[in-house]
Amino acid sequence: MPASRAAGLETLRRVAFLEGVADDLLEKLAAAARWRILAPGETVLDAGDEGGEVFFVTEGKVRVVVRSGEGHEVILNDLSAGECFGELAAIDGLRRSASVTALLRARLCSVPGPSFVALVLSSPVAGLRLLRLLTARIRLKDQRTIEAAVLPARERLLAELLRMSTPRSRDDRRVTPPPPQHVIAARLGLRRETVSRELSRLARDGRISMARGAIILHNAEDLQADLTMLLASDGDSQPEGAHSQGPAARAKASKA
Repeated sequence: MPASRAAGLETLRRVAFLEGVADDLLEKLAAAARWRILAPGETVLDAGDEGGEVFFVTEGKVRVVVRSGEGHEVILNDLSAGECFGELAAIDGLRRSASVTALLRARLCSVPGPSFVALVLSSPVAGLRLLRLLTARIRLKDQRTIEAAVLPARERLLAELLRMSTPRSRDDRRVTPPPPQHVIAARLGLRRETVSRELSRLARDGRISMARGAIILHNAEDLQADLTMLLASDGDSQPEGAHSQGPAARAKASKA
């Protein structure tokens, strides 16, 4: 925890969500802030909990999940230092909609919901940042919803890997370090066995490589184009035996 309020204020200045917020507003936020250290695996809040605090991650990483009544878990997001969560309950006053658990040792700063709302109403910078944060989360949720409704498991897996990836070369992207298969499955609402099978198929078809410490996605632009075409056609299946080459690659080959 910060040794003083001044140290806490300096830590808040380094939080990405709060960058550019006026000092007088940050000082008010720091005065209302409480600090907490979480051990790996420790839960900070559960779906259904009451409370409107907003949490800023200043160190470590936390995971946001929802669970069905039968215990089926879907991972919504992993949040690292500089990101925040809990804003929905602060805005609408309802119970928590998801559970949050520390993946690594994490330090959190929590502020009362009314203090957070006052901040975003007083600071155009924070207000716009909140709008962009909510918009990005809605877009991601919408994208995953349409993928789940239209795409086969294999293409849903590819779409998630592309979202998780970073550039490796002009044509390829990589996911490093690769998440465990059960984590990928929980992101997509699939069984781990399904993820394992489809990863093997993708590797056999040459669309990905399983390197040490990374998953390499080859010809990433073609992979994305294939997904876009499948979504536009409501996921119409490819001809039997054509799965090793996506629609975009086949279109290129036909023009050659």
